[in-house]
Amino acid sequence: MPTSSLTFRNATEADVPALVALVESAYRGDASRAGWTTEADLLDGQRTDPDGVAEVVRNESGRLLVAERDGELIACCQLEHRGDHAYFGMFAVRPDLQGAGLGKVIMAEAERTALTTWGTPEMRMTVIRQREELIAWYERRGYRRTGRFSPFPYGDERFGIPQRADLEFELLVKPLG
Repeated sequence: MPTSSLTFRNATEADVPALVALVESAYRGDASRAGWTTEADLLDGQRTDPDGVAEVVRNESGRLLVAERDGELIACCQLEHRGDHAYFGMFAVRPDLQGAGLGKVIMAEAERTALTTWGTPEMRMTVIRQREELIAWYERRGYRRTGRFSPFPYGDERFGIPQRADLEFELLVKPLG
């Protein structure tokens, strides 16, 4: 997949409907099964909603980075400056484009952006610990598992409807620079 035609920009509120659709397509329902990042076997319901995405877009401590090709939104990720580190989240690549190296390019741009914008020495993220294949992908990109866990927000359907009772997040970290 050619990546030279990719452009990056900060999301605007006008992008919110397309971003919600992108994130949902990458993680939930049958459409997500076209890619490998699906959470459809772990969670039902929504991954995010317009209010949640708009909140990230408006956050003055961060940005929602959008990747486009030929003017079409194909991927996104959240970056948030949190003092001594940047937080990486809401990472989504259109399911039919997954597995071709696009994620690596977007992640590298996110890390470069965090380092040059805020000078943060570390990127952090949380990943559902049961997502072993996804965690392994992040480990190949230089992230390490910390063994530090936080609970999944059971009972808050804004984050989905869990299909099992043992979900939790693990903190992954990577030094930048």
